[in-house]
Amino acid sequence: VILDTDIGEDIDDTWALGFLLKCPEFDVKLITTATDDTMIKAKLVAKFLEIAERTDIPIGIGPSENRKKGKQYSWIKDYKLSEYSGSVHENGMKVLCSTIMESPDPITLIAIGPLGTVAGALKMNPNITENARFVGMHGSIRIGYQGASSLFPEYNVKHDTQSCREVFHAPWKKTITPLDTCGNIVLSGDNFERIMNCDNTIVKLIKENFKIWAKEESLTKLITEDKKTSILYDTVAIYLGFSEELLNIEDLKIKVTEKGITKISEKGNNIRCATSWKDVQAFKDLLVNRLVKS
Repeated sequence: VILDTDIGEDIDDTWALGFLLKCPEFDVKLITTATDDTMIKAKLVAKFLEIAERTDIPIGIGPSENRKKGKQYSWIKDYKLSEYSGSVHENGMKVLCSTIMESPDPITLIAIGPLGTVAGALKMNPNITENARFVGMHGSIRIGYQGASSLFPEYNVKHDTQSCREVFHAPWKKTITPLDTCGNIVLSGDNFERIMNCDNTIVKLIKENFKIWAKEESLTKLITEDKKTSILYDTVAIYLGFSEELLNIEDLKIKVTEKGITKISEKGNNIRCATSWKDVQAFKDLLVNRLVKS
């Protein structure tokens, strides 16, 4: 598996990274960064992997868009990428291509951010579709943010509509979790307590970043009063990387409009869409069980 992430803006990427590392089904070959300042994002990944003792995983830096520091910058402001004892590749698109093409087994590429790095890799070597399948957290099919019954331009699509269109158009097997299934993943009650009471390395790393992010977003009351997480959209894409058991999947033709709406259309591309849950509580329990496992 390869993870492409825009870690550092919303906190769900950090939860997703922790979940990924706690899934025995995955042999993680590479993590690439996407959007905004991809060097800062690479530092977040590197420091997380270093402390989690997973420096066997190479990091690829995607193309940067700007110098935006993001919400978790204070966690890595004194961290240098040269401190990472694993390998770091300046050209994330190139290493994404070579990792896929050189793999003896087909790769599952899980993308949990806007798709600039993935689309760039496709342009560099269109043949990557022959040895990879795409799993993404993208779009809104029938349900928008906060359970709205109208379609919404979902952030990962809207931020880079053209790249999303190119990735959806490419001839690989595509599976997505749109807001319909990932837009309601909040841990509260017993599951929240289990996370807060856990002190394994990965959960500690998630909590450190969650607290920094919450402070930056003026959302510390989530932790202190509401006792719940923010919405953990990206964790569902990680789950889809190894299982679909708890989800209902529909084969739909999806078109990406100019405004970044993913609508069902005869002119669209064939995409397998996780449009509803069979058992959302079982997923939340699975997520927490894996994270807190020592």
